[in-house]
Amino acid sequence: MTQEQAWTLLKEYNQDEFHLEHTDIVGKTMRYFAEKLGYGDEKDFWEVVGILHDLDFEKYPDQHCIKEQEILKENGADEKIIHATASHGYAITVDIQPEHEMEKVLYAVDELTGLIGAVVVMRPSKSVQDLTLKSVKKKYKSKNFAAGCSREVIERGADMLGWTLEDLIAQTIEALKTFRP
Repeated sequence: MTQEQAWTLLKEYNQDEFHLEHTDIVGKTMRYFAEKLGYGDEKDFWEVVGILHDLDFEKYPDQHCIKEQEILKENGADEKIIHATASHGYAITVDIQPEHEMEKVLYAVDELTGLIGAVVVMRPSKSVQDLTLKSVKKKYKSKNFAAGCSREVIERGADMLGWTLEDLIAQTIEALKTFRP
């Protein structure tokens, strides 16, 4: 599946601008990590998975990561895409565990990109370009800040990858700097 096909399918099930921006950010972050982690030949695939990871969220929030498997199968998606997108709901809505490094990255950065985005909005510059690890960690510790972004999921994702939380945050900030103002 190409990025264009992924976007067309995503827009069939999602119209909310905030949600579309989130999937774009996750897709581009996944592309960055594919390059960084030595999977450059799979960067398009990683980005497609990022674009499609919340395919069912807007229309079927109570069946998130469940309904998207059905939708993707109906649309002829590769089984690797189906497993990868569903696995980001591991221990939340499904018992499909992230196996591949790409799936673990998706699991870790989905919530984290949202939290970092919330930090950026609060900054005077409104930019990720001058964002520091220290700034994110300060807000991260405040459980009321971006409360919808699960710290437990972010930490579980870092553990799956064998990374420290600080390393995951720092690398994700660097990823966002490559395509966000």
